[in-house]
Amino acid sequence: MPPEPPPIPYEPAGPDPRTGLVGLLDGLRPADGIEAAHRRYARDWAVGGAPLYRVRKPDVPAVHLVAYFTVVDPRTGRLLLTDHRGAGLRLPPGGHVEPADRDPWATVVRECREELFAEAIPLEPTGRTPFFVSVARTRGAGSHTDVSLWYAVQAGAEEITRYDTREFAGIGWVPPGDARALAPDTTDPNLDRAVRRLTTLLEA
Repeated sequence: MPPEPPPIPYEPAGPDPRTGLVGLLDGLRPADGIEAAHRRYARDWAVGGAPLYRVRKPDVPAVHLVAYFTVVDPRTGRLLLTDHRGAGLRLPPGGHVEPADRDPWATVVRECREELFAEAIPLEPTGRTPFFVSVARTRGAGSHTDVSLWYAVQAGAEEITRYDTREFAGIGWVPPGDARALAPDTTDPNLDRAVRRLTTLLEA
């Protein structure tokens, strides 16, 4: 197995956000062979010069960058899942990274405010960096490939009292085991592994 590439520091004020994205990817230590393959795909895509951001819904360009954020209630350990209207799936909150965001953490901050009317408070030990990366082909009309960075934030269930009803048909808090047990055709195909990775980090 080739050695890990050296991390590239993230430079939010730099001229090319690709440098920052590659730095985030290099800072990840894949939990399994699937994530290693997804990170390799994402890294090759990032350095290959293809457009990073969606410019027209739902599928232009055919591959674009997404930021999920897993909301964890630190008191109970439960996770927030949404009933996403557009996807017809149970998903963590999140959104497409935009050129103005530069650091995808800015996407998390924006989407947390817009979707849950809450501030994004980083969850330790992940902080403001992603804990997981995945690549998935979306289902339905306008199918495309999402390169997704997964972040973690903390909020008590009593703090999330509203949500964007245009985006979500509902929200609910579930134990990590229940999130992992969801049928693959009802959620992101990588949710099981992402939750397992996050649980491992929190138990370390």
